[in-house]
Amino acid sequence: MAVVLSLRLGFVAPPYPRTSSGRLATSFRAVACAGGGTTSPITVAGDPPTVVSAPGRRIVAIGDVHGDLSQTRAALVLAGVLSAESEGHVWTGGRTVLVQVGDILDRGEDEIAILSLFSSLNAQAKSQGGAVFQVNGNHETMNVEGDFRYVVNPGGFEECIRFLEYLDECDGNWDNAFLSWVNVAERRKKEYRASPNGDHTRWNFVKKYSGFAARSSLFKRGGLLACELARHPVVLKINDWIFCHGGLLPHHVEYGIERMNREVSMWMKCQSEDSGDETDIPFIATRGYDSVVWSRLYSQDPAERTRRALMLSSIIAEQTLKSVEAKGMVVGHTPQIHGVNCKCDGKVWCIDVGMSYGVLYSRPEVLEIVNDRPRVLKKQRDSYDEMEVLDYL
Repeated sequence: MAVVLSLRLGFVAPPYPRTSSGRLATSFRAVACAGGGTTSPITVAGDPPTVVSAPGRRIVAIGDVHGDLSQTRAALVLAGVLSAESEGHVWTGGRTVLVQVGDILDRGEDEIAILSLFSSLNAQAKSQGGAVFQVNGNHETMNVEGDFRYVVNPGGFEECIRFLEYLDECDGNWDNAFLSWVNVAERRKKEYRASPNGDHTRWNFVKKYSGFAARSSLFKRGGLLACELARHPVVLKINDWIFCHGGLLPHHVEYGIERMNREVSMWMKCQSEDSGDETDIPFIATRGYDSVVWSRLYSQDPAERTRRALMLSSIIAEQTLKSVEAKGMVVGHTPQIHGVNCKCDGKVWCIDVGMSYGVLYSRPEVLEIVNDRPRVLKKQRDSYDEMEVLDYL
């Protein structure tokens, strides 16, 4: 039976006022916080969350961040949900609903700090009537499997060592250590690298083993960070929009979205309804080219596909969305060289722009959905005070 949680929220934000030229005439914070009467509360169904009702809320979605804390902050500031000051990590989104579509892990060196940041922002957002959701991607499931081949930066292992040391200093208090890690991570990184054993260039066997052991203990099934990831779904529906990492397909819907979310979560926590299948990975969600976290059916570059293949993916997207009574889908997973864009006749939005320094190191871009109208927010020139808003629909 679905677990339903209700969060009491504030006021409905009015539509964005615009000048005669069509540019935004107010700040994101003003839009998120302004408003006149009360509105319905956000309700969350499923454990982990599967269906979210957030009436009248502004939704912002962020793609793959791959361990790059600086670019993650930049994307959040761009979205209007994080204070521009680097210290403090204050939520400024009011009643905004923020969604991150997976692949926080691998390729960078601040993965736990980013997980900590999103958890901290979620606690702040709830107090203001907003919410923060995460969707697990293929790199989250790979780490729980013990597949660390994309931990290409030694800093990814080092952070695990430093975090376990910090957890010990917090007397094993997980909530305290995890929520505050983002505020101390950079200082402790500098201190570690200034120490005799912190030289990046001398990544010897002992350090490699220590880093591997630390990461394994945190991300193994039933490990502290694996259980943290287990709180999040692989598919999430917010209002009339589907959010997932790779792509939702008809056979996923037939199998059951809530069932997939529950099975992946239980697998990460090393629990099972059937003790005989305790070690089985949920294949339909996490393995294979057509699984939820691996599929590129919707996000592949059109130049690499035939016209027939493009038409087929559009038809599949339409059928899938119709079956779950949704208007659109938002996915990550495949870096979009030309930025956030829509495919499948406007039905699917691809928001992975490869912003991490471990991928393309491109400018952050964010998808914003207000009143079911998607817009791309991206940095203009060198200032976050000036925004370029592209209306596709």
